[in-house]
Amino acid sequence: MTGILFVCHGNICRSPMAEFIMKKLVKEKHLDSRFFIASAATSTEELGNPVYPPARRKLAEHGIACGGKTAVQMKKSDYDKYDYIIAMDNMNLRNILRIVRNDPEQKISLLLSLAGENRSVADPWYSGDFDAAYRDIDKGCRALLNKLTEVGF
Repeated sequence: MTGILFVCHGNICRSPMAEFIMKKLVKEKHLDSRFFIASAATSTEELGNPVYPPARRKLAEHGIACGGKTAVQMKKSDYDKYDYIIAMDNMNLRNILRIVRNDPEQKISLLLSLAGENRSVADPWYSGDFDAAYRDIDKGCRALLNKLTEVGF
């Protein structure tokens, strides 16, 4: 199985959105038995909290449920557990590297870099624009899935 961990600051907006969008995409392609997909935070600020209500509503608009998900913090051991560790922005990248220390297997990347864009996923925590965040995350997840299905897994 291929493991994918999506990471953002608090694990209540962008990374859980990515987790559940990706789960939907792999299920639609009947590949869900080949992946384990999760999300985590780099901070401790939101640990135990559910997905932020506007993020839940945006997912629900697209037929995606995320009930039961609560924020968890990334651990150093996650580096060995997952094949891909995907950050939502450059601050997340730096914090992931602070947690895991180094990336000898080149597992860590920025989500939109997989779609050929060197930029962060729009942060709805500050902008309130969950539409932009959803579009960015969907684009990045589709690019990741395309990459994985092209090279095999």
